[in-house]
Amino acid sequence: MANIEAAPPTQETPTQETPTEDTPPPSARVPEPVQQQPFEGLAREQVSEMLRLPHFGRRGALVAVGLVAVLWAASGFYRVQPDEQGIVLRFGRWVATEPSGVHYHWPYPVETILLPKTTQINQMVLGSRDGRRERSQMLTGDENIVEVDCVVFWRIRDAGQFLFNVADAEGTLRVTAESALREVIGQNPIQAALSDKRQQIAQQTEIVLQRLLDKYQAGIVITQVQLLRIDPPAAVIDAFNDVQRARADQERARNEAEAYRNDILPRARGEAERIVQEAQAYGEQAVDLAKGEAQSFLAVEAAYERHKDVTLRRLYLEGVDEVLKHSGRVIVDLSAHGSSIVPYLPLTEAEKRAVPLPAPPVADQASAGGAK
Repeated sequence: MANIEAAPPTQETPTQETPTEDTPPPSARVPEPVQQQPFEGLAREQVSEMLRLPHFGRRGALVAVGLVAVLWAASGFYRVQPDEQGIVLRFGRWVATEPSGVHYHWPYPVETILLPKTTQINQMVLGSRDGRRERSQMLTGDENIVEVDCVVFWRIRDAGQFLFNVADAEGTLRVTAESALREVIGQNPIQAALSDKRQQIAQQTEIVLQRLLDKYQAGIVITQVQLLRIDPPAAVIDAFNDVQRARADQERARNEAEAYRNDILPRARGEAERIVQEAQAYGEQAVDLAKGEAQSFLAVEAAYERHKDVTLRRLYLEGVDEVLKHSGRVIVDLSAHGSSIVPYLPLTEAEKRAVPLPAPPVADQASAGGAK
């Protein structure tokens, strides 16, 4: 410090003063001696000048600092919309997931907020429509090749898992969806995939895909898997179409046979039921008739046992009456009964058995009229 020389005095521009009666002219003034300041004091003074705020004192500086602190603290308030989730990052690390509403976090740069949309439905196309035809070819359960195009509809369920549990969420979803679709296609024959099980294949693919994503904790929920196209390769599509037409003809013939069976069987059952009922009725009638005849025979037998001659005579007369009732000629033995018997001519029965004579021809009637 002893070797440091004092700074030279500063040169100030003299000001022009108007001489008055009390002030002597500049030429008559005695110059005052210039006091030299040490180097330490000059440096401190220069630093103080640099740190001094214009028009503000120390109190104003404190007020400004407090205002900035309040604004910084207030910047930690944020709002999460109903279709969003708030992801809180502390020094870049995921620490919390906040639901919709107003929340607070440590202001930047301590914590930052991400607000991804969680209700938006996204879609991903798989197969040849995304420019990857080789990925659309899959092997069925009966070792045939089909080309499959489908679209996967998905949304974010947990934004934190979606952003930080997997490196590439959409790429993981694409690979997982292709794997699930190949697994389900490989469990079904080609005929089922081409015809009546398309909806079941889509539902099974959705279940398998969701199970894999939950295992990875990807934070994704699958809303729908829709199959756009399942076709055989172009080189063999004509042969497959022929097979499809043959199967359609087979299905039509089977439906016609089923319709004929449904028509003929009820009628056959009805006819069989009618025959059975008629047989039952005839059997009951025959049994009742036989029982009646048996009862009649027993009654006749009992009467015969009591009055043999009378009963025998009555039976004889009833038998003769039954025989003569159906006879057209009656023979009367006059020698046995005498000549006093008057023959009886049943005119009513004769009229019934009489055959009408044919009418005479018209020509004969005309000749007969002319003769008159």
